[in-house]
Amino acid sequence: MNGAPALAAAPPTPWLRGVSLAVFLGAWALVAVVTESRVLPTPWAVAASMGEHLAHGTLLADLGITLTRVAVAFVLAMAAGIALGMLMGARERVNQLLDGGLILFLNLPALVVIILCYVWFGLNETAAILAVAVNKIPNVVVVMREGTRAAGRELLQVAQVFHVPPLRRFLVFFLPQLYPYIMAAARNGIALIWKIVLVVELLGRSDGVGFQLSVFFQLFDIAGILAYTLAFVAVMLTIEMAVLAPLERRLTRWRA
Repeated sequence: MNGAPALAAAPPTPWLRGVSLAVFLGAWALVAVVTESRVLPTPWAVAASMGEHLAHGTLLADLGITLTRVAVAFVLAMAAGIALGMLMGARERVNQLLDGGLILFLNLPALVVIILCYVWFGLNETAAILAVAVNKIPNVVVVMREGTRAAGRELLQVAQVFHVPPLRRFLVFFLPQLYPYIMAAARNGIALIWKIVLVVELLGRSDGVGFQLSVFFQLFDIAGILAYTLAFVAVMLTIEMAVLAPLERRLTRWRA
């Protein structure tokens, strides 16, 4: 008896990705026009505000400052989280020793970490970057710990039997198995970090997108808030689609 035929993969339809965005913009415009509310500007009013800030150069300057903080905090969090997660996944005693602290930091509110960093280290760039990185490191550790535990030991044993040097054994036989976990941590991390950066800037910095959002809030400039928010989201989506997604496909193509 023959089994059921496998379902054929649907052909790629890139235009479908824009359907939800078009529906969202249409609904937004309709509600804004009908209600004529000050708290919900039309899409074209937000676009005009974005163009004005771009022309003055303030939007690009603030985006650059915030993206720099995102990049530095992301690199620090990924480096520390990957190293610590691999260590905890490979050494059970280390895992038992650090697991309590990991659970504590996983459940510690981001706002508390930010406030404590500013109190302990001052309202400076170091405190801002540290606050963001500390909030993200525990999540990376969890992903990498589970990835290390799930890595196949058979390949490592074969490499050891054939006397493959330890560094090559790590880079060729072990690390590629962790690429999916590293990319999962990276994609989740970039989405979380930029949100925390905005809170950090709002609370203790005098520049960046988060600081400007607080200024717009005080001025009740809803169009400015949405313009800055959409511009920054667009930049982060571009990074996701142009950098992280292709990198993930390249690193995990050996699994195909």
